[in-house]
Parts: sequence; structure tokens; C-alpha cells
Amino acid sequence: MSSPPALPDDPLTPIARGLCDAMSSGFPDPADGPLDAAALRAASRAGLGLRPVLPVRSVTERVTPVPVRIYDDGEGGGGRDRPLIVFFHGGGWVLCDLDTHDGLCRELAVRTGAVVVSADYRRAPEHRFPAAADDAFAVLEWAAGHAEELGCDPARVVVAGDSSGGNLAAGCALRARDEAGPAVAAQVLLYPVLDHRFESDSVSASAYASGFFHTTAHMRWYWEQYVGPGGDRVAASPGLAADLTGLPPALFVLADCDPLRDEGIAYARRLAGVGVSAEVRLYPGVFHGFLGAGGVLLFLIHI
Repeated sequence: MSSPPALPDDPLTPIARGLCDAMSSGFPDPADGPLDAAALRAASRAGLGLRPVLPVRSVTERVTPVPVRIYDDGEGGGGRDRPLIVFFHGGGWVLCDLDTHDGLCRELAVRTGAVVVSADYRRAPEHRFPAAADDAFAVLEWAAGHAEELGCDPARVVVAGDSSGGNLAAGCALRARDEAGPAVAAQVLLYPVLDHRFESDSVSASAYASGFFHTTAHMRWYWEQYVGPGGDRVAASPGLAADLTGLPPALFVLADCDPLRDEGIAYARRLAGVGVSAEVRLYPGVFHGFLGAGGVLLFLIHI
């Protein structure tokens, strides 16, 4: 493997570096020994009770085909014209849950005016691919079918997710097209996992392989847990889909100091190449997972 490109002394902003180091200090490192799903899950939930909670008018939980949490900051009795965001949390398909991404979903609901449906999909390694993908699509179908009941416009259904959740969101957009599923108005992909070959021909995977919270070693382990021995990694990689025509517009929110940065850019270019609107917002000086760091959402989504 060629040497990583030369970087500035620290490409992260001082605030981002502080957050990155704080998050990394309590997170298991593959360099210290074999990773354990239970330990990673515990680390992902550390400090939940200490985080500020953004008030949202209504937060409810329902058991659909998959358990969901619904965030609605609108006034009751309003119209049925709001967007509906179906959100899938990240965590390498292994860790994180509704609670770890509660703050991010609250921010989405408040800042966009949309109703947010957050999916509690099955996690690996107990449930390998395609379990999470099937759960994600089931939630999309349920949410789209109940859009008016939720006070939303069925024509404004958006799939969104961060990291591995972005993988599920992109997969839902593809599956909805292929299976004549719900009409998806847009896909919002936050530093998504898209290609199991993420280390191939990628400057970012080499330059930010370690030292920026999310490492390439972590990503290799997540893929192993998700697909299992002999699993279909290609089918689990939306970025390798042969046909991207007819997909909904995509917004990519990417961190510059992220080993997954380049696969997001590559997918955006492929979409644009077949006439699909693909907007990339690349944030310098921040790392993978920055939207959830400190409970601060650093961008506004316009849908």
C-alpha cells in the first residue's frame, strides 16, 4: 500500500479535535485486541443521560413491523403537507439505537419541520444482512402508508441516515424503485457507508485510516459482522448498484477527515452521471460522526 498523503499538523479544527479525542478515549480500539459487540454498544451509550434534550412537541413510540420512535414538533390539527423523514441510525449495523440518535432526530424534527420516524432495526451480528435492510424497507413502507395520519404529504417522503444508516437509506431508495415501492422524494445520506471496497483507490481511507475516531479497522470489523463469512457484500453495497437511473435526488453531508469521504463523493458522481440530482456538502475540519458529537447539528436540510 502506498504511503498516506501528507496532511497538515492536524486537519481537524480545535473544537473537532477535542470532541474526537473525547469520543475516541472511551471507544474500543481494534489495535488493543479483538472487538466485542457488547463493549462497543456500551461505549456508544456512555453519557446519554448527560446530554441536553431538545424539546419536541410530541415524541411517541409505536410497534409497526419494526419498533419506531416518531418526532413531531408541529402544532396539532395542522395540514397534511409536511415532509416525512424516515431515519436510520448509524453504528456499523452493530451498535447504537433509538436513544443514541435521539438528539439528532430531535434536531431534524425541529429544524426541518418534518415528522421524523426513527427505525429500531435489527442489528448484527445477531441478525446479519439482509435483516437490517429488510427492516428499513418495512419501516419505509409503513411510514409512507401512514403519511397522512402522521400529518405529512405522501409525496414528500424522505429517507435519511448517518453512516451505516445512510447505507440503509440508499438501499431503500434503490429497492423502492426496483420493487415499485413507496415514492421516495429525496435521500439524505450523512457520511454514508456505501461500498465494501472502501479502502480501494481511496485517498481518504488511507489519509484518515486512524486518529479520527472512526478507523478503517473499525469499518472492516463492521462489514464482517454485518455480512458474515461468505456474505453478499456487493448486494449490501448500494454504491455498487449497476443501475442508478430513476433514483430520487440525493443530498450528501460528508466530513472531510473521514475514511469514508471518498466513497460518498464517488456515489454522488455516479448519480449525477445518470442525471440524478446529487448535492454534496463537504465540511472541512470535522470527522465521521460529527453531527452527533456533543448533540450539535451543524447543518440545515432543505426539503
